Amino acid sequence: MATGNRISELFGIQYPIIQAGMVWCSGWRLASAVSNEGGLGLIGAGSMYPDVFREHLVKCKKATSKPYGVNIPLLYPDIDELMGILVEEGVEIVFTSAGSPAKWAPFMKEHGIIHVHVVPNVRLAQKCESLGLEAVVCEGFEAGGHNGKDEITSMVLIPQVADAVSIPVIAAGGIADGRGIAAALALGADAVQIGSRFAVTKESSAHPAFKQAVIQADDTATMLVMKQLVPVRLIRNAFYERVAKAERDCADTQILADILGRGRAKKGIFEGDLDEGELEIGQNAGLIHDEPTVSELFGRLLDEYRQTAASLNTAMF
Repeated sequence: MATGNRISELFGIQYPIIQAGMVWCSGWRLASAVSNEGGLGLIGAGSMYPDVFREHLVKCKKATSKPYGVNIPLLYPDIDELMGILVEEGVEIVFTSAGSPAKWAPFMKEHGIIHVHVVPNVRLAQKCESLGLEAVVCEGFEAGGHNGKDEITSMVLIPQVADAVSIPVIAAGGIADGRGIAAALALGADAVQIGSRFAVTKESSAHPAFKQAVIQADDTATMLVMKQLVPVRLIRNAFYERVAKAERDCADTQILADILGRGRAKKGIFEGDLDEGELEIGQNAGLIHDEPTVSELFGRLLDEYRQTAASLNTAMF
């Protein structure tokens, strides 16, 4: 899979499989485990205070000798401090999301950091290329957590972004098995970023109750809500029902913000409150039926990919 692959060469990894930097799931244990299997593990800084972020970087460096990176949402209030810490700790790969990368692109270049940004449409992918970023993640509407407002699915987003830019394209949104990896690469992606499937592994720091809720979810379990505020895909629960009712009643953004409050993602994902927390997960939850180790999951992904790729070698026409 990796021979001549632009993303594998860019990051120095064996397989073009990237674990998304998910809040409350992607600590040093998950990131280092993925890197040790030959993919690229990402520490999710979005749920970390600066001192906790540094702790995870230090532990990750001790747990793997392979490349790893971090994901930093640009709406984070302590963004300047986080950027300083990652330079001090020698982080070489940074994925940014949830904001414009324009301010930080020169900073990354100055410090020799490989900079990748997550985008929901073609225009923003082209903007990233014009800023000199090394790659983009194009994330379809199927993805869990915070999402784009355009509702473009991965099936149509991936080939359009691949056609529109010359830098490597990483596909994300709805990919949970080797069939999804093969499909993304067939559509023109150089690599895949997988979130939800890695969120339900032994090394993920998500709460056991949250993991079980995902395992029990079916194809209709998730919805995208709060598009007026911060679009987020989550499993339907009591909190979701309150938000959905408010949206049906044409609530303004202040009312939605009051309902959201603070710490909803932590409450749901990390603390396991299945009623009042945000249970952020992708539409591919219906494909997740167990909680393997990262090593077990990697073996599966590679086997499924190879079987799918082999089956496609039989001409249909």
